[in-house]
Amino acid sequence: MNPSAAGWIDKFGSLVENEKGIYGDFSSLYSGLKKTGFVYGINIKTPRFIVTEHRLSEDEKAKINLLIALYDTFRIESKENDFTIFLERIFKFYKDLKVGHNSLLNKILTGKKTSAQLEKLIDSRVYLEDNLISKTFNSIITNSLLFIDVLLFKRYLQNTDAIREHAKLLEYITINVTYHALNSKEINKNDERLAQLFASSLTFIDSTAKNFDGLYREKLLDHHSVWENRFFLDVACLTVWEDKSLEYQESEFIFGLGKDLGLKERQISKSLVEIKAFFKSNSKNIPFLRESNLAVQFYESMSKVVNKLILRNSKRLQKELSESKELVFLISKSTTKDLTAEERKKVQNQLIDIFKSIPSLAIFMLPGGAVLLPIFIKLIPKLLPSSFDENRVEK
Repeated sequence: MNPSAAGWIDKFGSLVENEKGIYGDFSSLYSGLKKTGFVYGINIKTPRFIVTEHRLSEDEKAKINLLIALYDTFRIESKENDFTIFLERIFKFYKDLKVGHNSLLNKILTGKKTSAQLEKLIDSRVYLEDNLISKTFNSIITNSLLFIDVLLFKRYLQNTDAIREHAKLLEYITINVTYHALNSKEINKNDERLAQLFASSLTFIDSTAKNFDGLYREKLLDHHSVWENRFFLDVACLTVWEDKSLEYQESEFIFGLGKDLGLKERQISKSLVEIKAFFKSNSKNIPFLRESNLAVQFYESMSKVVNKLILRNSKRLQKELSESKELVFLISKSTTKDLTAEERKKVQNQLIDIFKSIPSLAIFMLPGGAVLLPIFIKLIPKLLPSSFDENRVEK
């Protein structure tokens, strides 16, 4: 299954068609989504039953996890497995939620209720921005508060009243929880990145408005949804444990918050143990923990995008390259020695001709796209027969 290509939701539908359900109840669903990182807003992996041909990027994992979370919530709450009925309910949900902030989304929500339309809708929820430039040049591209959609859908399946107002309340409490959790500790650069990530993911309240006021604690004490309160606690645990330590003041805040949310001490301790285990296993793969300057972030972001484009278009690239013997020779030569200025120019011109024939590689045609060529050329030898690179070491 390839969540960056059309038809991936139909593929998902076929995978779950004969399944009785990956998760038996919402408790096991919540636990499973914590292990993937989805609850924390950090998509490290997807459930095991999803088989993909290529290595998934973070945004692709987010798409799959969101769909699984929504579908299994629908299946658990409504006792219904029909994927067509699920499509109808999810479109109605997002329409009542009024997420259609632009003409494209309005068209999606009022047009045909198909899996293809749902693909576009999920894209609009996963990406912080919906244009190619921001997806490409922004190192943080996924919405970190997607699990709020799942909590809202769970409530919607039982009670459709005032769903957007409830969405505002969930975001308001979540952003206040992170703010007060940060203030319980000495703030560092990673904390600032995490706070920025949550703030940029707000959908229903204005991130620039004054959201930190005296009403926060009152609303927190009056909130009685168990799973929503569990989510608030887990977000707080994520915030304080980011530096892989728990000071007395931070511990006092977490247990005080858990008590305010009506959770037992055993549940609070379990949430801390789970976030510790998550960081221990995945800290190297968590984007906001990576110390790097803007240039390094740019290069890493570009490498991921170009690598994904190459993998997705490998067969077409091989076909195009096979028709250009000179280009293949120059690329293979570049793996063992430096090319002359004239040879590099030939490679650039011929690659651009290839990019013109493959629409999804249009990024290389943008102004400044030439800076991506070294990354592309570095990855290209993977497509060539091993005979072209005698010194290549297989991993």
